[in-house]
Parts: sequence; structure tokens; C-alpha cells
Amino acid sequence: MAVNIHEAKTHFSKIIERVAAGEDVVISRAGHPVAVVVSIEHYRPRRELGFAPGAFVMPSLEAFNAPLDEETLAAFSGN
Repeated sequence: MAVNIHEAKTHFSKIIERVAAGEDVVISRAGHPVAVVVSIEHYRPRRELGFAPGAFVMPSLEAFNAPLDEETLAAFSGN
């Protein structure tokens, strides 16, 4: 279902009933979609990358491709 802002304000209770029944409602301003109203059961917040800045730093390509040291190789082989 799609409605404009004026209609959404005027019929908010009816829109909420439709959303509670499982329907998504698109709200538009001047014919352009600006929001979607969805049931809380279908809402999935976007995952944001970078929640721990500085916790992981990508090594340079040379360091990434460098051979592993003997101790690390031994750990992988179970020695």
C-alpha cells in the first residue's frame, strides 16, 4: 500500500491496523517515497560496519602475502 503524507496523518490508525496485519505501507511526499512503515516483527535494523574503529587494521599487501614465521607454521601443523 502507498499513501501520501496527508493521507497517512489523516488515517494513521487504519494504516497501523494494516501494518499490524502484515502489510507494508510506503509513505510518499510529492510522489516520491520517503518512508516505509513495517510491523515490528518484520523490522530488521541495518547492520553497520565499523562499530569498533581501530580494532582491526588491514595489513599492507606485502605483509599479507609474506611467508609465515616458523612458530605460526608449527601451530598450523600441530607441532
